[in-house]
Amino acid sequence: MRIAVTGSTGLIGSALVRSLLADGHQVVRLVRQRGRTGPQPDGTVGVGWNPHLMRVDTAGLEGVEAVVHLAGAGVGDRRWTDAYKREIRDSRVLGTEAIAGALAGLKDPPAVLVSGSAVGYYGQTGARVISETDPAGRDFLASVCVEWEQAARPAAEAGIRVVHPRTGLVLSPDGGAGARLLPLFKLGLGGRLGSGEQYWSLISLADEVAALRFLIDTPELSGPVNLTGLEPVTNRQLTEVLGRVLGRPTVFAVPEFALRTVLGEMAVEVAGSHRVRPERLLAAGFEFRHGDAEAVVRAAL
Repeated sequence: MRIAVTGSTGLIGSALVRSLLADGHQVVRLVRQRGRTGPQPDGTVGVGWNPHLMRVDTAGLEGVEAVVHLAGAGVGDRRWTDAYKREIRDSRVLGTEAIAGALAGLKDPPAVLVSGSAVGYYGQTGARVISETDPAGRDFLASVCVEWEQAARPAAEAGIRVVHPRTGLVLSPDGGAGARLLPLFKLGLGGRLGSGEQYWSLISLADEVAALRFLIDTPELSGPVNLTGLEPVTNRQLTEVLGRVLGRPTVFAVPEFALRTVLGEMAVEVAGSHRVRPERLLAAGFEFRHGDAEAVVRAAL
């Protein structure tokens, strides 16, 4: 199968590309640097695009059978200034509009567009268990996710099956929150954040990649699909698991006011709660390799 991927150098995208290549698929990377277009040493092909200018080299997408769109500015990469919040929003919404419009205009469009989203769609939901039927929240990230998903509408209107993987916390030492948390816990400096009672919906990188591929290969799935592990855990429970698996103390704690001082508005996400279940993924027959929090942690280590 010939599959195009945006965000192919990020944590999830790079792992997805490796998985696809290992199984003999042809991979087209959408890249912003002109020098990286054309055939690449790893066997992929680079195709140019500019999400902010909404430009896509559509000729390079002809013959693509599936597209996985993961590109977007990292939510946790910087403090949320007004300018960076615009970057978070625009990188997702404008990029998705560009991809969806380009695919809709192809003479032979792909069968499926897996267009990224996140559990932030639901806003802060406390201890309530959330599935795909729950409504959107009202905070900043929820509003971004709503626009992000709506931006893929031109592809769906063109008859392309569109799936929105609402991804949870992908735990990995190679990027995201895991790249910051795991080294601290290895040094014995880890501990709960805020109250510790907020729910985090974890998923291992291996299960995230397998789930994305499952979405490509499962024609009955469209619309939102939660990509989270089987057991959402509280930050306190995750702290205990990390301490037990690593054999390190977890006596430190960061109070919520300190999180707000250091992180600003982004502290809402760190101290906030998303207890999300992957109901549609399970109903479609997906099988997790790392079902509980300890398995996810051991996979990350």
